[in-house]
Amino acid sequence: MTRIVIIGGGPGGYEAALAAAQLGAEVTVADCDGLGGASVLTDCVPSKTLIATAEVMTSFDSSYEELGIIVADDTPPIEQAARVVGVDLGKVNRRVKRLALAQSHDIAASVTRAGARVLRGRGRLDGGQALDGSRKVVVSLADGEEEVLTADAVLIATGGHPREIPDAQPDGERILNWTQVYDLDELPEELIVVGSGVTGAEFAGAYQALGSRVTLVSSRDRVLPGEDPDAAAVLEDVFRRRGMNVMSRSRAAAAKRVGDRVEVTLADGRVISGTHCLMAVGSIPNTAGMGLEEAGVVLKESGHIKTDRVSRTSAPGVYAAGDVTGVFALASVAAMQGRIAMYHFLGDAVAPLNLKSVSSNVFTDPEIATVGYSQADIDNGKIDARVVKLPLLRNPRAKMQGIRDGFVKIFARPGTEIVVGGVVVAPRASELIHPISIAVDNNLTVEQIANTFTVYPSLSGSIAEVARQLHARKTPEEI
Repeated sequence: MTRIVIIGGGPGGYEAALAAAQLGAEVTVADCDGLGGASVLTDCVPSKTLIATAEVMTSFDSSYEELGIIVADDTPPIEQAARVVGVDLGKVNRRVKRLALAQSHDIAASVTRAGARVLRGRGRLDGGQALDGSRKVVVSLADGEEEVLTADAVLIATGGHPREIPDAQPDGERILNWTQVYDLDELPEELIVVGSGVTGAEFAGAYQALGSRVTLVSSRDRVLPGEDPDAAAVLEDVFRRRGMNVMSRSRAAAAKRVGDRVEVTLADGRVISGTHCLMAVGSIPNTAGMGLEEAGVVLKESGHIKTDRVSRTSAPGVYAAGDVTGVFALASVAAMQGRIAMYHFLGDAVAPLNLKSVSSNVFTDPEIATVGYSQADIDNGKIDARVVKLPLLRNPRAKMQGIRDGFVKIFARPGTEIVVGGVVVAPRASELIHPISIAVDNNLTVEQIANTFTVYPSLSGSIAEVARQLHARKTPEEI
């Protein structure tokens, strides 16, 4: 029986374990924190659970007046529903951690039911490849003992951890990283968020909705510098309109506690003060001390593991998946990388990873969902495509729900009209992007989307309307 050892239990690790077990391999997973990894325990699941509470607050505060809902703080509850005025952050965070642990336990149960063995410990490669092609993995167990495993193939799926600035070390109380915020019992009165990427933007928007006064420190010209510029502009406008202090072109150099407050010093000498500071300045791959380079695994300068499109590293029999590879930091991509690795090694049918079919989402309010080629790809000449963008303000369902911000944008090849990408900025954009993802993955044309029935009224109707406009805007050469 083929022996597979997986180091790390995040989405790449546990999905690989399930795939390998289903294909008849003998599978052992070594993980030191709990299956699900950071994605389930400290990142994706917790943050989106927190954001779910923030969404309720935002929806109420932003639309109740326009929709005709009467709010009267002094009216007895029996006559009038009480207004939502605050949040019990301790209760929210207890729910967050409870759901994260439950999800981790569910994953562990699924993996063990599939026949895989789970070891609680930290794994590392021990030397190079043996003459028979096998490799040794040493697992330092939680009880202090060590177990040596022999593997025909090894998958590294150890994820990453928060990057830190030397002069802004988190203390877990006032200066926090994104794994520590769930230990707060009280809502930060004045929160400084350093970093305007996806993590920073999501937390900034969530805490503002929950009631904190938020300052977002961005070293770039705009928030979400890696996202669609039109989408980022909408979100930044919403942030500012709701009262957030967005500081562009402002790089943080240090953060320190001063009594019960935090002072953040910017690179230009300015100092801003708040009750709490959240450092969201990226992550570092967990590759140190694992014997990777000694085993022949080539690392990038950033510390990430170099892989090909079937998750192979430079070392025979060693694969890698997830954030440790420096590809898209998405649970869906990690899971696919893990499955692909096992399919490839165990001889099952496999399609190499295609990043142009990956859909992603920023869980702000409004959400930003993207798939396929981007506006930057078109502007840089990477691909020739026509673009149509339709504001949600024109959508009848959006008008009914009081939705003012957002749009649908689709990219299509001239001539063939094949859809190659799209952007949706809207509430629940993560759900609305799916039809565009199907179109990109299956090389559908805008005509095919335009001729598909949509529900009236619906936000998804804007997707069909954009497709109709793209189909109608043919050049004389295309007719």
